[in-house]
Amino acid sequence: MTAFELHARRVHPALRPYLGDLIGYAYCGPPAELHRGLPTQYLTVVISLDEPLGIAWPGQPVEKFQTVVSGLHSTAVRIGDSPNLSGIQLALTPAGSRALLGQPSGELAATMLDVHTLLGIPVQEVAERLLATPHWHERLEIVERLLLKAWRDELSGEPRAELGWAWKRLCATAGGVGVQELAQEVGWSRRHLTERFRAEYGLTPKVAARVLRFEQAVRRLKQKPQTRLADLAADLGYADQAHLTREWHALAGCSPRQWMTEELPYVQDGAHPVAAKSGV
Repeated sequence: MTAFELHARRVHPALRPYLGDLIGYAYCGPPAELHRGLPTQYLTVVISLDEPLGIAWPGQPVEKFQTVVSGLHSTAVRIGDSPNLSGIQLALTPAGSRALLGQPSGELAATMLDVHTLLGIPVQEVAERLLATPHWHERLEIVERLLLKAWRDELSGEPRAELGWAWKRLCATAGGVGVQELAQEVGWSRRHLTERFRAEYGLTPKVAARVLRFEQAVRRLKQKPQTRLADLAADLGYADQAHLTREWHALAGCSPRQWMTEELPYVQDGAHPVAAKSGV
């Protein structure tokens, strides 16, 4: 099994509304043939530090990206077919999409775009600065400084309060609140909420709820892989284990057991994050 390193930096307080994680990754040997990019509540930005990263939607050919931004999505992407060994990964919140990319996440939904300029700087220049720095904690510090310099309140362009409330409620409950209840809370019709929510975030409230519950299931299995799937299904509000399995097939492209067999040992054995000191 290929060794794998993750180097994580605790996000600066000013960036926490916009950035979930800031991580450096490196393979110590040939990269894995397949890794699934699972649906989450975050948009993803990856800056490759060597070869382009290979990514493909289900049933589609692999595309190669030197620096890529991926919007919110509800099906796993295939990552592989590439000699890429290292890079920086950012997990952006929808607010971060507006503040740091200058557009709502709905405009990036289910897409992957090659980025030539990041934070007002040519990507090649950013990569060269990172490569010239030998230590991961210094690389992550460079990216954080760029983010802090780029972030400005006036660029955030917050969505309507009703949409922000609905998104926060879904995240706080891991998708445990129904669309009709959300609509009543914000004073809109269910249809109006669904249309406006999809335009802003790229997913409907119902699909976003599915992704958030699935994300919680993934987190639980990473933390406690010995968890019985029937118990996990009951704890997270799935009708039964069969319902949980159907959702995994829809969102991950495989069953929970297949994912655990193929990727969980790899994550556990080789991907222990090393927190970089940030002083915050």
